[in-house]
Amino acid sequence: MAHGILRELADSSAEALRAFGRYALFAGRLAAETPRALLRFRLVIEQVHNAGAQSLVIIMLSGLFVGMVLGLQGFDLLERFGSEESLGSAVALGLLKELGPVVTALLFAGRAGTALASELGLMRATDQLSAIEMMAVDPVRRVVLPRFLGGVIAMPLLAAIFSMIGLFGGQLVGVQLMGVDQGQFWSQMRGAVEFGDVMEGVLKSAVFGVACSLVAVYEGYHSVPTAEGVGRATTRTVVISSVSVLLLDYMLTAVML
Repeated sequence: MAHGILRELADSSAEALRAFGRYALFAGRLAAETPRALLRFRLVIEQVHNAGAQSLVIIMLSGLFVGMVLGLQGFDLLERFGSEESLGSAVALGLLKELGPVVTALLFAGRAGTALASELGLMRATDQLSAIEMMAVDPVRRVVLPRFLGGVIAMPLLAAIFSMIGLFGGQLVGVQLMGVDQGQFWSQMRGAVEFGDVMEGVLKSAVFGVACSLVAVYEGYHSVPTAEGVGRATTRTVVISSVSVLLLDYMLTAVML
């Protein structure tokens, strides 16, 4: 029994390494084609709109409620130590360095990532990608890469909007509901937040954008050309993207600290 478990773990580890290699090769192919794709920047802008602008509603609503929850929980915690005036610092640092990039990436994977994967999977199932190849056009350069770059560009912008709306939600609860002085809320925030804290959030959101977009376009492009295959590709996109975001978040936080 123990031998069987070890063999299963070894097989799972080997398959994970092979999958990582396939992702790395696909990422290298995308990176090599990126300069040519930027010459058709209109296609990239269209995908930024599809991945970013159409996700604004869920990003803004989630940011508002996450900020309000941070305001409530932060006030309850800081009140025990008599430091309610530091609520602005706690909300800002929590959003900019951690919750903003991570929650935005998870929402991005669930909304835009699944849309990218299902769109490419449907194009594979209906032979649209094969038709593009028959016309001597590279589908990776013409179809996949603009969607990948659109997700990479949209992700940091969405994270910034999430954090700004979250700050407003934290201020709404802390100042208007809990009675924290508004001047102290913003002055403590300005004094505590440094440029490095902002850049940490920007870097994380950029890395998460690359990871989520890569998983989405890879799974969609390589999906089995059936309805079931497209569904599985969409499910794998959410699962792999979410786990990757949390793993990368830990790694980046450990390095930056």
